[in-house]
Formats: sequence, structure tokens, C-alpha cells
Amino acid sequence: MASRLHLLLVDDNVADVYLAREAFERHADHIQLSVCQSGHDALACLCDTQAPPPDLIVLDINMPGMDGFDVLEAIKADPGLVHLPVVMLSASDNPADVTRAYSLRASAYVVKAHDFATFLQQIDALVGFWTLCRVSGKPLRAQGRGL
Repeated sequence: MASRLHLLLVDDNVADVYLAREAFERHADHIQLSVCQSGHDALACLCDTQAPPPDLIVLDINMPGMDGFDVLEAIKADPGLVHLPVVMLSASDNPADVTRAYSLRASAYVVKAHDFATFLQQIDALVGFWTLCRVSGKPLRAQGRGL
């Protein structure tokens, strides 16, 4: 059986993290969810050479200190992390935010649904898509990393 998809959720909002955990819990047999509640914590986690890197990063934009764009930019500037897919998951549907995310090489941009039922469908699609992006049960990723 293929190993579970390791997903790193980066979001500072406690309520949003709770809802995301609820949504991802439906896929507990397919994913392993880790959570960081700040951009600085996420980068520290990603640079920990003792821990395996995530297969996918799901990143909020609006966070204090280091926002999601700053985190995305740092990930894509690091030769050891640049290969990691990053999905921006934000309440912002501002076209400038979407354009900026893609210009910084986000893999996808998802506007969080306002109702939980639709949000569950978004998470189902996200998990389904990224699970299918694996070859022989192993995620597509490079071996090296570190800032």
C-alpha cells in the first residue's frame, strides 16, 4: 500500500485550522497532516533535516509577521525546497493576490469557500488531485533541501 500523503498546513487562524483539520480528517487514511501557525515556524519545519519534507504545502496568505507570499518566496528561492508544491488556500479572491501567487510559482490558488459543505468538496478535490500526482506510491520530489 502506498504511503500517506504528507501535507503541511500553514495558517495562523485557529478557527480556520480547526475547520481544515475537520475537512482533512475525512482523508486520514490517505494523508498525514502537520500544522504550522506562522510563516517562520513553517520555514523552520521545512529546514529541519531530521524530519521528512512534506509532499504538499497548503499555505494561507494573511498571516502576521511573515505572510504567505513571503513564505512562498522563501520556499521557491531555496534550492532544497523549490521542488515542493505549494497550494495557496486563502479567503482572498483579489485578482492581484492570485496573480502574485502564480508569479511567485505557487502550484495552485484556491479561494476558501464560505460554506463548510463546499469547503469539504474543495479539500476532497485537493487531496484527490495531489494523491494522484504520485508515482509508485512515492511523491514526486527531489532529495536535497535546506536553507
